Amino acid sequence: MKVFSKTLHLESNGKRTTYHNISEQVREAVIESQVVDGICVVVSTHTTCSVIFEEFSHDRNYYGDEYLQVDLNEILERIIPICRTENQYNHPGPEHVAFAENLMHGGSKYTLNTDAHLKASFFGCSETFVINDGTLDLGGLGSIYFVDWDHQRVRTRSCQIKIMGK
Repeated sequence: MKVFSKTLHLESNGKRTTYHNISEQVREAVIESQVVDGICVVVSTHTTCSVIFEEFSHDRNYYGDEYLQVDLNEILERIIPICRTENQYNHPGPEHVAFAENLMHGGSKYTLNTDAHLKASFFGCSETFVINDGTLDLGGLGSIYFVDWDHQRVRTRSCQIKIMGK
């Protein structure tokens, strides 16, 4: 059995939820792996990010976000409003704020991202795809998105790709 690993480095925009269509990078990794029959797992190791499988929406808004992403964001805003102030959510509590201030040298304002943690919990951190005849099976319109729900600041995020098979 072959095992192949690759890491993608993705830049968040720091102002709103960032969606990265990583379908082509994952397809390239499958080709590079030379796995003909197997699985491909795409994982985020960040607690405010998700990997989702969704239809590609050709239409985009002013910011370049696909309409399906805009719709998703609007629905999520009703369920999990963006954290805008202290005590809007129970998290972060005083112990976590103290930990963050120590870790980030006074940067505890970045802990006001409870909404991003909750959204990531709902959507999860990974997706698994089938590889048939050396081709990643995404169906006709399926795309793989790495989503950074956090809007606190610009960051470079890592996305792990693990491919296994023969």
